[in-house]
Amino acid sequence: MKNDAVLKEFKDAGAILNGHFILSSGLHSDTYLQCARVLMDAARAERLCKALAKLVKKRITTRIDIVVAPAMGGVVVGYEMGRQLGVPAVFCERQDGVFQLRRGFDIPPSANVLVVEDVVTTGKSSRETYQCILDHGGIVIGEASLVDRSGGKAEETLGVPLVSLMTLEVAAFPADALPAHLKDVPAVKPGSRWMKK
Repeated sequence: MKNDAVLKEFKDAGAILNGHFILSSGLHSDTYLQCARVLMDAARAERLCKALAKLVKKRITTRIDIVVAPAMGGVVVGYEMGRQLGVPAVFCERQDGVFQLRRGFDIPPSANVLVVEDVVTTGKSSRETYQCILDHGGIVIGEASLVDRSGGKAEETLGVPLVSLMTLEVAAFPADALPAHLKDVPAVKPGSRWMKK
């Protein structure tokens, strides 16, 4: 599935939002990719994850034992990727600001783990997920995401292969370096990192 076809799926789902957004990374952007809107259609989720799983199998040749996704954004795509790859899927979630495995989830010792995200921008949530996996004895062998919005730069900071169904370069800015078109627009925080406990 090529970038254009994936982008069409997002557009058809009304999942490309314009405005002023604070991303999970803390950066600001005028574009937000709302993957939850894409994944609410189970047939679309299956279609996209099947294509992503095919790419993962080509690029990551190490056996995958389990999929781990960060809550909230990665939960649905993580479970569908687990189904497509034929392996268990669990998620980690924040407890006191740190990703933890809860709900009776565990990672078998020395298990090969594929991290699955909906969107990767800077890789901050991914690296926090890696730490949770390492703390539980797993080995991160790669990451898969529906969208890499870093234009391919995020893989350098992750230290593992990043397989994405769609790669975009979407501008993101620190709060103290906003472009003129964002300065007077109220910012919203659509990501789950900002949810109140």
